[in-house]
Amino acid sequence: MSSYMFSHTEFSRQALSTYLTTALYQMLLLAICILLVSGTIYSQEMNGTSETAQSYVVFQEADGAFPLVAEGKSASIIMSSTEYAGVVRAGEDLQNDIEKVSGFRPQLSRENAPSAQTAVIIGTIGKSGLIDRLIDEGKLNVTDIRNQWETFLIQTIEKPFPGVNSALVIAGSDKRGTIYGIYDLAKNIGVSPWYYWADVPVKKHAALYVLPGSYKIGPPKVKYRGIFINDEAPALSGWAHEKFGGFNHQFYEKVFELILRLRGNYLWPAMWGNAFNVDDTLNPKLADEYGIVMGTSHHEPMMRAWKEWDRFGEGPWNYQKNDSTLREYWRKGIERMNDYESIVTLGMRGDGDEPMSEDANIALLKRIVSDQREIIREVTGEDITEIPQVWALYKEVQKYYDDGMRVPDDVTLLFADDNWGNVRRLPEADAEPREGGYGMYYHFDYVGGPRNYKWLNTNQIERVWEQMHLTYEHGVKRIWIVNVGDIKPMEFPISFFLDYAWNPEKYDAKDLPVYYRNWATNQFGAKYADDIADILAKYTKYNSRRTPELLSPETYSLVHYREAETVVADYNRLANRANEIYNEMPEEYKAAFYQLVLHPVIACANLNELYITAGLNRLYASQGRALTDSLADRVKALFNQDADITKYYNKELNDGKWSHMMDQTHIGYTYWQQPEQNNMPEIETISLPKPADMGVAIEGSDNWWPRSDKQATLPTIDKYNRNSRYVEIFNRGKSPFEFSIKPGKPWISVSPKTATVKKQQRVRVDVSWDIAPAGLHEVPLTIEGTGKTIEVGTKIVNPREPEREKIEGFVETNGYVSIEAPHRTNSVEKAPVQWTVVPNLGRTLSAVTPFPVTASPQSPEGDNPHLAYRIYFFSEGEVSVKVFTSPTLKYHNEGLRYAVSIDDEEPQVINMNPNPYYADLNYDSLWNVWVANNINIRETNLNIGKSGYHVLKFWMIDPGVVLQKIVIDTGGLKKSYLGPPESFFRRETVR
Repeated sequence: MSSYMFSHTEFSRQALSTYLTTALYQMLLLAICILLVSGTIYSQEMNGTSETAQSYVVFQEADGAFPLVAEGKSASIIMSSTEYAGVVRAGEDLQNDIEKVSGFRPQLSRENAPSAQTAVIIGTIGKSGLIDRLIDEGKLNVTDIRNQWETFLIQTIEKPFPGVNSALVIAGSDKRGTIYGIYDLAKNIGVSPWYYWADVPVKKHAALYVLPGSYKIGPPKVKYRGIFINDEAPALSGWAHEKFGGFNHQFYEKVFELILRLRGNYLWPAMWGNAFNVDDTLNPKLADEYGIVMGTSHHEPMMRAWKEWDRFGEGPWNYQKNDSTLREYWRKGIERMNDYESIVTLGMRGDGDEPMSEDANIALLKRIVSDQREIIREVTGEDITEIPQVWALYKEVQKYYDDGMRVPDDVTLLFADDNWGNVRRLPEADAEPREGGYGMYYHFDYVGGPRNYKWLNTNQIERVWEQMHLTYEHGVKRIWIVNVGDIKPMEFPISFFLDYAWNPEKYDAKDLPVYYRNWATNQFGAKYADDIADILAKYTKYNSRRTPELLSPETYSLVHYREAETVVADYNRLANRANEIYNEMPEEYKAAFYQLVLHPVIACANLNELYITAGLNRLYASQGRALTDSLADRVKALFNQDADITKYYNKELNDGKWSHMMDQTHIGYTYWQQPEQNNMPEIETISLPKPADMGVAIEGSDNWWPRSDKQATLPTIDKYNRNSRYVEIFNRGKSPFEFSIKPGKPWISVSPKTATVKKQQRVRVDVSWDIAPAGLHEVPLTIEGTGKTIEVGTKIVNPREPEREKIEGFVETNGYVSIEAPHRTNSVEKAPVQWTVVPNLGRTLSAVTPFPVTASPQSPEGDNPHLAYRIYFFSEGEVSVKVFTSPTLKYHNEGLRYAVSIDDEEPQVINMNPNPYYADLNYDSLWNVWVANNINIRETNLNIGKSGYHVLKFWMIDPGVVLQKIVIDTGGLKKSYLGPPESFFRRETVR
């Protein structure tokens, strides 16, 4: 099991759960085999995504199985002559897919009287004469899918028609239902939805059989599920223009197919400098043929792209001054819509994704919506309530809604996140249902404050799951659409978003590690699936801590808790493992592995090391270290390496197929907007004197000796953590020198004790705990070199009590207690509330949150829900408690609250979102800090009284609070980005 999933007791629980699940799975397989041997046909409701469903395709002959490809030939594909063009197109894709997998190309025909002995019969109920005939003759039961939305049935039938011995039937309730059935079969035989967009190779099989039975999938739980191609310059736009000549129908055919293979149905097209309906008039026609529901973004009303106003508009984009011109402009957009399946965006924002003028008001926006609906009614001649429409409550528009503006009940209210993956507003859990329902506009990519993030994937699917679970449970089920930027490199989160949208009820928090593994298996096979899952989970965690665009040499602490060096080491370790797998993989998988796994890891590992090395270069320059110029050279090498990685992706990967796709600048931001070019961080060089000159630096300080007049004292070494400390002995000259270091006690060990220093030597300091005397000690380390003697103090904590082996919970050391949320001593639950661990969510380990998310607020008292953390304190009196939570917003106007207390003291209630709602979203507010750091840290003071054992309690008040970490400052906490590493605790006591 991958290490990121759970720790300690969570690990044991998951292991037990996995064992039991495996046992039940084996029993199920045995039962299935018995049924197959006995010739019994079985039926199953597939669980909404083949990511977790057992495949109905096998690759060797099985009793009663349909031979899709067997003995060197393939079953024919037959569709009715009256079938939808989009279904026929997907059927042709299946024909190609079967040939790619098996090497045998099936015959495809459109006829109403099939003659092949074995046939794949594809059709839509009410549109296909073949399917309707099977229904009428009682050979195909479609009761469970008839009149359903986007639902399909895959079933094997013996002797369906005269002359046909056996058939595999793919029947859809509607056009997309049939298309999804076709692509589901393609995926199960070994064709990834990412075969084109990420070059995932087709898995080869000489034989393909479909197990007997009836397989029904659908309907989806969310009606419209889609992506928004946005902020698409320079990467996607450069690629599309080079490969297709622009965002034309040849480009969009690739997009349409991808969406359908992922079981999506909705698209907001590229809009920065592009106009979907105008750039190529085949675009909307083919979208409708494929079965894609088209829309326009939140600031593009009435099916007209933003850039169309630049090309065809007259006068100002201002309804108060230019209403008649705008109405005529919008009318043409609805006329052009024809009867294509669309969702019309209503309302109006300012030109270019900006707010309307300051004097805009609710009355004006109501008039705009009313006039737009009248245009729709007049042009279509249909019942206005039957035309799908959406009002996007994005940014400032939400304030109109909060201030009381309403639209007709048939219009979908599209809520939005804050552009950083944190949902801003949700309906009340008990809100009356609306005919038009609710939607959510989410982001994987964004251009705006506090800084753009659009270079690489920085999205943890755990956070997507948590926020979209919150969304779904509050009744937002009509539309889910996500801004995916350039599509690449968001392949993995796009897969998850659309899989999850299909059926959110099938994914619990515990399923997320399995999703990583299954997705990896589907792309690369089982051999490396566990390793790839671990890499995906870790790199997205590391990237989500702070987006690459927000990194700086100052992000991670260079001196405290070994934070910066740990970040570099962890990322480089991940990159090395990814490189090992890449080198071991078959050649045909390397291009896909590079895109989906290796590139984001090596690119971000390189970038993190670049910034941290630049930070060290500046620190070393201030101390006159001889290593300064070497680090400057290293920064230059890493900067050049970034350019080489980009060049490989753009020019060499798969013979330049993805040219321009990594053109996005990402180094050297100075404000929210991207730099024109990547700019290397500033570095410093120094001139060294020829004679050697010893300097000494210590862990936990940016001072150096003998320059500093402060006492040099290492951070505490304690018997609980038994951690080592280090001293760095560095040269401030060109000539090498020898040093010696001597500890003041025999139970202190140093390594090395003496050495020749050319530039720098790190010395490790340890304690021999088996001979160290009990008590608190400060032992000197005497360092001699270049005629200098420098003394470094070493604090040793070796108390008699509590004994290390008998600790019950956590123990304070070094002036703090650091706690990862899942490592609670006890979880107190009260129906219906229970505490749920979301594995891997957050910046350091995992997160804990109360479920259900629609539970009523709780009072922090008695046996009401809370987490208990038992801690042994050496300190006494007042302490500062810092609670690290995910930066969730107040999606119901009131702030999200929790409480903390020690022992039986009265809990202190903390509001995560104390500011007025819209102040939270101003770029000079706390919100700016929360999303940049991807954490909300609130601090309160509590009193522990005397030293000894105490229990810290984290109380649930409101659902939606996601706890990641707790840090208690008892007087020694140092500044860092992630907080100190977790304190020592006895695992056996954590339940």
